[in-house]
Amino acid sequence: MILLNDARTRRRHLGVAAAAVGLLAALLTAHPAVATPDPGDGTAARDDVSASARAEVRDAIASGEIPGQDEVVHSANIKHLTNIPKDALPGTNSDLAFQGRYAFAGNYDGFRIFDISNPKAPKTVAQVLCPGSQNDISVSGNLLFLSTDSSRSDSSCNSTTQPATEKSSWEGMKVFDISDKKNPKYVAAVETACGSHTHSLVPERKNVYIYVSSYSPSATYPDCQPPHDGISVIKVPRSHPEKAAVVGFPVLFPGDGPDGGGNPGGPTNPGVSKTTGCHDITVLPSQDLAAGACMGDGILLSIKDPEHPKVIDQVQDNVNFAFWHSATFNQKADKVVFTDELGGGGAATCNAAIGPNRGADGIYDIVGRGDHRKLVFRSYYKIPRHQADTENCVAHNGSLIPVKGKDIMVQAWYQGGVSVWDFTDSSKPKEIGYFERGPLATDGLVVGGSWSAYYYNGYIYSNDIAKGFDVLKLSDRRTDPAARIRVDELNVQTQPDYFGR
Repeated sequence: MILLNDARTRRRHLGVAAAAVGLLAALLTAHPAVATPDPGDGTAARDDVSASARAEVRDAIASGEIPGQDEVVHSANIKHLTNIPKDALPGTNSDLAFQGRYAFAGNYDGFRIFDISNPKAPKTVAQVLCPGSQNDISVSGNLLFLSTDSSRSDSSCNSTTQPATEKSSWEGMKVFDISDKKNPKYVAAVETACGSHTHSLVPERKNVYIYVSSYSPSATYPDCQPPHDGISVIKVPRSHPEKAAVVGFPVLFPGDGPDGGGNPGGPTNPGVSKTTGCHDITVLPSQDLAAGACMGDGILLSIKDPEHPKVIDQVQDNVNFAFWHSATFNQKADKVVFTDELGGGGAATCNAAIGPNRGADGIYDIVGRGDHRKLVFRSYYKIPRHQADTENCVAHNGSLIPVKGKDIMVQAWYQGGVSVWDFTDSSKPKEIGYFERGPLATDGLVVGGSWSAYYYNGYIYSNDIAKGFDVLKLSDRRTDPAARIRVDELNVQTQPDYFGR
């Protein structure tokens, strides 16, 4: 049972002071250039907060309304099994992928491979130094894929940062052979327009297709010119990954203007990001469907022809969504959860000043059939525990927990921690468990917290930006049936069909 009556769930007013100093207005007019602050090869800077906000944090800790600095708290149905601190890769921890007994953890400095055959005591198998912003990660068979979304001097793992205004600069997709997990080998690099912020796999027997999401073009960038209103599609032959190449750039937002036909953003829609590409795409191969979170737009796509995805519906929320960040289908493929990354992942948005509908999840039902399906909004979900103004907190990466007949997912909220929530009734979502740490700092905002929190073969794994790799055990009658479900491989943006059709 979750502890519904503790001070953490009763608190409702933290962050009210922020409105007085203009935080709300600043967030609503922000157009994030990247999904999280890009620290390059260094560490994230500390942002100042007001004296009143610092005092409010100290008072909240003293009264027990929020955990103390770095203190771990959780609901009664979640147990924290272990934490593995960052080691040879000190950069920002990012996304996760899984295969067999291994977990693959992205980091802005490269990636790390864990043996999780004993989830209570994961062991590091390899750490690969290969700097590049994001290093969004996925695996398929003997191949590992890594996104680079910072302009580099070349495609090697010894590259340095270089301005995107220089034609010789490189960013895009890297491919590694992981047949020997202890000794991954870099086998291919594919440059893509505007780099690769994230990517999603559409795996086939002979080939792996990669949908590359990137955005924010500029006339001053030779390899990232506007309009940038689509995605790059890469084809990787499994037997010859060195032949990986871009095979198309499908336009998802056709239009006559200089930026295509996506959301124009401000001043037409104040506080909303202009659509100049997609942030993330989640594919559901069993249904030939994909859902795209594309800055100012949410889209539903048919991927019957994986080289030519086709938009079948497009929606906007110009009241409460600032930046469409990611998407998750439910098991029946009749719902999609979209996230809004208000403030770009580097701001305190889980407080009373921002409220329950911004920086939240939007739950949409999918109605109709075939290419006539539509996305219909039902409700918002946001964690019920307000966070301090020194904690970056907003909706981020999560995955389904496979319970037949139920729609339950686990999700990262940066310093808001990890939330387990039920959206079986898409109009009345509710939290059923949580895990979080107290603020990283009480005198300023330092970016940290859970980047990704995913359910894999009976456990929840979280990659914390600053603190490292966490393993959680969820024990709850509502989710216990999921422990019987096993998959051989999990890239969350390539959703499995857990129960067949």
